[in-house]
Amino acid sequence: MAGNCLRAFRSAGVPKEVLGVGGCRTFSAGSGKAKKGSKGAADAPKESTLSKEVKSTTVVGANILKDGADPKILPDSEYPEWLSHLLDKRPALSELRRKDLETLPYEDLKRFVKLDNRARIKENNSIKAKN
Repeated sequence: MAGNCLRAFRSAGVPKEVLGVGGCRTFSAGSGKAKKGSKGAADAPKESTLSKEVKSTTVVGANILKDGADPKILPDSEYPEWLSHLLDKRPALSELRRKDLETLPYEDLKRFVKLDNRARIKENNSIKAKN
């Protein structure tokens, strides 16, 4: 469709300078395809240019704003309490199976049902795949 418009303007005698288009569309020049197995300086791990002090006081890479800065790490008292519970280890399925289901807290019981269903589905899928 755009090509038809350009042809119409060209046939009307409008110069290319007015239209602001060049002769043909080209792609950017690339360095070519990288050779397989080439071990160059690009594969080597790069050393960080940030100091250890900056790394320990800021969350490097957490900025999503164009003109913003990386956020500072605050003391633990500044964060909500539920955030620290995200790091707590939750029991595995084998550990939950060893416990009595009647005495499990609601959250652990929910986790047991979820993990048990997942394990049964995987087992059924592997049996079906063998047949």
